[in-house]
Amino acid sequence: MVVRNQKRNRKYFGTRRWGRGNIKNARGSGSRGGTGAINRLRKHDWTYITAKAPEMIKKVGFTPFKKKVKKEITLDQISTMLKGSKEQKAVLELAQYKVLSNGALERPATIKAKGFSKEAIEKIKSAGGEAIVVKEKSVTQAKEVAKS
Repeated sequence: MVVRNQKRNRKYFGTRRWGRGNIKNARGSGSRGGTGAINRLRKHDWTYITAKAPEMIKKVGFTPFKKKVKKEITLDQISTMLKGSKEQKAVLELAQYKVLSNGALERPATIKAKGFSKEAIEKIKSAGGEAIVVKEKSVTQAKEVAKS
């Protein structure tokens, strides 16, 4: 038959230690003295932390909601993108990227990007292409366009 209600153990009522000897033994976190899971952040180890492990100290301050990450693309990567196309003069729109001068363009292309390095512009023009700087639409400009 299934036991539905077990009898409560009343053996240690009225005692402080519940059969665990000294009251220190029943704390559950060993001999750490109530410091919790991170043993290294005890008062007595603080000089060790500041000298040898400063990364364990919590960082306090402002962290930006959205970090702006600059996206970069090289001429070598662009030339590999152009290998698959059959157009004489390809047009690439890379509005979020800055074009760097690593590598070379093998064929002429019109590249629209956020920015170019000086050497990249020279290499694009020497290949017979164009480098056009495009400004990204900001959020406020996009909202104004949506309203009108």
